[in-house]
Amino acid sequence: MSDPVFAHPFLGPLLSDAEAEALLSAGSDLTHILEFEAALAEAEGQHGVIPAPSAITIAATARGLRLDPETLALATVRDGVVVPELLRQLRAALPAEEVVHVHFGATSQDAIDTSLVLRLHKLLPLFEQRLSGIDETLLSLADQFGGEPLMAQTRMQDAMPVSIGHRLAAWRAGIATIGPDLEYFRTTRLCLQLGGPVGLLDALGHKAIPVRKTLATLLKVPDGGQWQNNRQVLAELAGLLVRLTGALGKLGQDAALMAQNARQGIRLSGGGTSSAMAHKSNPVRAEILVALARYNATLLSAIHQALIHEQERSGAAWTLEWLALPQILITTGASLNNAAALLAQIDSLGEFL
Repeated sequence: MSDPVFAHPFLGPLLSDAEAEALLSAGSDLTHILEFEAALAEAEGQHGVIPAPSAITIAATARGLRLDPETLALATVRDGVVVPELLRQLRAALPAEEVVHVHFGATSQDAIDTSLVLRLHKLLPLFEQRLSGIDETLLSLADQFGGEPLMAQTRMQDAMPVSIGHRLAAWRAGIATIGPDLEYFRTTRLCLQLGGPVGLLDALGHKAIPVRKTLATLLKVPDGGQWQNNRQVLAELAGLLVRLTGALGKLGQDAALMAQNARQGIRLSGGGTSSAMAHKSNPVRAEILVALARYNATLLSAIHQALIHEQERSGAAWTLEWLALPQILITTGASLNNAAALLAQIDSLGEFL
């Protein structure tokens, strides 16, 4: 699910994010799908949908199961999703009398979407923490250099004198609401998915809603109702992340322009070297922020295309999400890392000779 560049031995450390990649990996996905199956059994056992002893056995087996990745890969080529083969392996590890109670009332999309939600609940707080650190660094830079003079630029032409504090305030304003918006999204909108084959949870009867609420509690995520064919939540998330990388891209673009020899608005330590010109110190981190922002902006259109999710389930729109959303998440993590590294390189700000 990752672009080859993310695993590239040279470009990967610059354009990727190891923590995001780990949470979005196939291994992490399988672990969280099995956690969904374990918690589903526990929730159904609590409400008498399946026998309580069966729930205990299924949950323990799911959490300790060692899957065969080669068989999973072959079966996914056939089925389009990994869940049918995963369940076959889970059922094979259980006593015969327990098999009928596995995955009761659920469908593959419930397991896959909830796995994504569980991983996002771990990844987004990391982004929020990094963003908070960037904001603190900008405040520190404002304390150090905020009073220094700077010639403002409008349409890339000299405009009128301002202060470095004015430029830094614009950078902070770009990210000011994104951290709270991410936290609100995570705690209220990033919900469990449990709808069953067509979204009705009909196999659970009158216990459907109590089971879903209990499952959400066990998994420590909100319950906002089923959303299997209403993908607004993922478009909302992608939009937030593109706002974030766009704001950091603006910071990077400004920093790259300020680093031009003619302007001398910023001094960076540890800039990129040239193979031909020893005097150069290229603003590599700033340039990467611009590239990542533009890349993420192009991916957002793919997520918006995936909103066209026909009828009760779309294999095509779902696959499109798998292609685009992990890339948005990984590049967001990389953008945050590069922004922090760029700000750490700043030795001084202001107009100087």
